[in-house]
Amino acid sequence: MGQEIEKKFLVKCDIKSFAHSASRIVQRYLSSVPERIVRVRIIDNKGYLTIKGIGNQSGVSRYEWEKEISVQEANELLQICESGEIDKTRYKVRVGTHIFEVDEFYGDNQGLTLAELELSSEDEVFEKPVWLGKEVTGDIRYYNSMLMKKPFKTWSEK
Repeated sequence: MGQEIEKKFLVKCDIKSFAHSASRIVQRYLSSVPERIVRVRIIDNKGYLTIKGIGNQSGVSRYEWEKEISVQEANELLQICESGEIDKTRYKVRVGTHIFEVDEFYGDNQGLTLAELELSSEDEVFEKPVWLGKEVTGDIRYYNSMLMKKPFKTWSEK
């Protein structure tokens, strides 16, 4: 916990054959204001409560705090969250010394696939696989908290 340094990219093709794991994720938000995002998430059979601060100017770094909670607690909190839900499968794909987390979205965000990469510094060098598309780090449209409010299917420009 502490500072999260992350880059986000569009994905150009199906990466399932490269993945070494997959998890189903359902999440909603108690607060989606950029200064203090509070997320409730269930990953497979585990619950999580996450708090994120506002990102820096580039959108690469921001404060993050996360705690595992029971699935029962997560389900209770999901009932009082803001409207909208993120439903996705997260695939983990190793590329060189890094692991990309690739999210394939369902529901109102069907058709969107994003890759995220956590780094130890903003200028850390990493291998870019052929399936990695345009970088969208810092583009708030691609934040899960914004996809909940303005889903991908409603975008006129994709």
